Amino acid sequence: MSTKPTTTDLEWTEWDQRAVDTARVLAADAVQKVGNGHPGTAMSLAPAAYTLFQKVMRHDPADADWVGRDRFVLSAGHSSLTLYTQLYLAGFGLELDDLKSFRTWGSKTPGHPEYGHTTGVETTTGPLGQGVANAVGMAMAARYERGLFDPEAAQGESPFDHFVYVIAGDGCLQEGISAEASSMAGHQKLGNLVLLWDDNHISIEGDTETAVSEDTVKRYEAYGWHVQRVAPKPDGDLDPHALYNAIEAAKQVTDKPSFIAMRSIIAWPAPNAQNTEAAHGSALGDDEVAATKRVLGFDPEQTFEVAEEVIAHTRGALERGAQAKAEWEKSFQLWRDNNAERAAEFDRIAAGELPAGWEEKLPVFEPGKGVATRAASGKVLQTLGAVIPELWGGSADLAGSNNTTIDKTSSFLPADNPLPEANPYGRTIHFGIREHSMAAEMNGIALHGNTRIYGGTFLVFSDYMRNAVRLSALMHLPVTYVWTHDSIGLGEDGPTHQPVEHLASLRAIPGLNVVRPADANETAIAWREILRRWTKVFGKGAPHGLALTRQGVPTYEPNEDTAKGGYVLFEASTQAPEVILIATGSEVHVAVEAREQLEADGVPTRVVSMPSVEWFEEQDQAYRDGVLPPSVKARVSVEAGIGLTWHKYVGDAGRIVSLEHFGASADGKVLFREYGFTAENVAAKARESLADAQR
Repeated sequence: MSTKPTTTDLEWTEWDQRAVDTARVLAADAVQKVGNGHPGTAMSLAPAAYTLFQKVMRHDPADADWVGRDRFVLSAGHSSLTLYTQLYLAGFGLELDDLKSFRTWGSKTPGHPEYGHTTGVETTTGPLGQGVANAVGMAMAARYERGLFDPEAAQGESPFDHFVYVIAGDGCLQEGISAEASSMAGHQKLGNLVLLWDDNHISIEGDTETAVSEDTVKRYEAYGWHVQRVAPKPDGDLDPHALYNAIEAAKQVTDKPSFIAMRSIIAWPAPNAQNTEAAHGSALGDDEVAATKRVLGFDPEQTFEVAEEVIAHTRGALERGAQAKAEWEKSFQLWRDNNAERAAEFDRIAAGELPAGWEEKLPVFEPGKGVATRAASGKVLQTLGAVIPELWGGSADLAGSNNTTIDKTSSFLPADNPLPEANPYGRTIHFGIREHSMAAEMNGIALHGNTRIYGGTFLVFSDYMRNAVRLSALMHLPVTYVWTHDSIGLGEDGPTHQPVEHLASLRAIPGLNVVRPADANETAIAWREILRRWTKVFGKGAPHGLALTRQGVPTYEPNEDTAKGGYVLFEASTQAPEVILIATGSEVHVAVEAREQLEADGVPTRVVSMPSVEWFEEQDQAYRDGVLPPSVKARVSVEAGIGLTWHKYVGDAGRIVSLEHFGASADGKVLFREYGFTAENVAAKARESLADAQR
């Protein structure tokens, strides 16, 4: 472990120091003005953030989405002013008025950084540790992207080589998700990842001695990271020269991710607030802000003071960025000239388009045959993998159950991994038993761009993933979750593994599309629709969660209206139904059998398969009324989970066949019978609904 700075080439002028101190007083003023926020960390981290944005990173503030840029993730998202002040100083589009409107309605500077809201923000952060895992995903995506377009280039010689930098705090590293992701990064030997740890010993409840005693640096050594500790200057401030040297040393280590521990003092140099928990999440107070300004040589009577010389100096990042981009474009053009086929592939992928004819490769399954939808999904993935090279993914150690292995001969693993299928650019990711970080890494992969990602586990374990899934919806990211073993139908593993509340709970996340196909052909069409929605035709993307069966279910004729989320699978014999049965997934065939019983008794019955409530709600009112005519009041929903979703669809006279309690350890067919998921019970509920509707 390196502890001493080496000779530095860092140029650090009085205007650099003044810019750092300007960032500090801007953070204090912004929080003071709005009356709430997190000033202390932004003040102490200013030298580190400034060094990254002005001295280290390859980026162009005038083109924040430039594909050749380095990425920056502020995992400690509560310290959003750490990022906002640098975006302002460097010229990414934020101006002083944006800092003045910090945390207020309609501002570009919300309390936590939001992807898609503020130019230069690479990911939405706030829930601690998520950013660390996002950064790991970005670093993985960068390697896979290189494998798609320039795998033969020497290390550091490809236009697709770049770094991912992340600043994380004590809270980030206490969260379990960061441990999962850091373990993954070390195992994958992601040498393009550099994490700076703000080791300030303060959390909301005070000194971190209240909760933490392990040696974090040694922990990262054990993960397989290259680690360094950077000492502060004698006055306690972060030392930009030492930081710069440590970062440059980290960049030279290409076979390990790098961890740099920075001992800082929160709220430095506020005379009374520094090194206190109060400085973490509260305004410093007018007197303390004024005192801090005096220490730094600012006018205590002024607010949001920025010298013209400072902004002129820091906006030099625009010229440097343009120059860096121009140099990169020369190497990129040389690559294009020498790689015509790959360049065409790059253009297609960057445009959000899919290969010509890809839909023709989708399998069509024979009607009548019993197939588990997880198995059908696996066949779809293996088929599409051959024609969509940017599609990759894996599972949280459940690939054999989730059917998520896109290529058995190609595993995304470092070149020196002993497994024979190891390939640094492999198609199949082994996320390990790390569901939470898997989901957040998938977000990072999607945010990085130029690849398409999926990841699988059992539906019940979506609980482990939920915060990251919520963030994928918040950011409109086109990630796909393959959740199998979707009901009590999985059987003997029992209630710990049988999802009950999960479908309704996931549907409650705004922007997440839950898709529970009824059979193999619905599964294939669902995958097709998900892939179509990746294209830019749809504007903002959306995450999708596929809920798939372990057990075999009957296969029906393919119906294109699957993509509309809900459709008439079987019409009433009279074309005018008296009762409608609405079902999803493995319960659709139960509704079909119930229809046969009702029709035999002279009750015209329609069966509606509704694989995706969210897709159905996107359709116009005329289509929805055509599937569920308002005049037909007798309705029954059938889904092996809690019935929360279905009240709006069945109405006052309707019935809901659901599971409002946990399951049990027994054969799935037994559980379906014991809990009322039978044709007889559904038909009985339909008769009850008819009686109510006729009153």
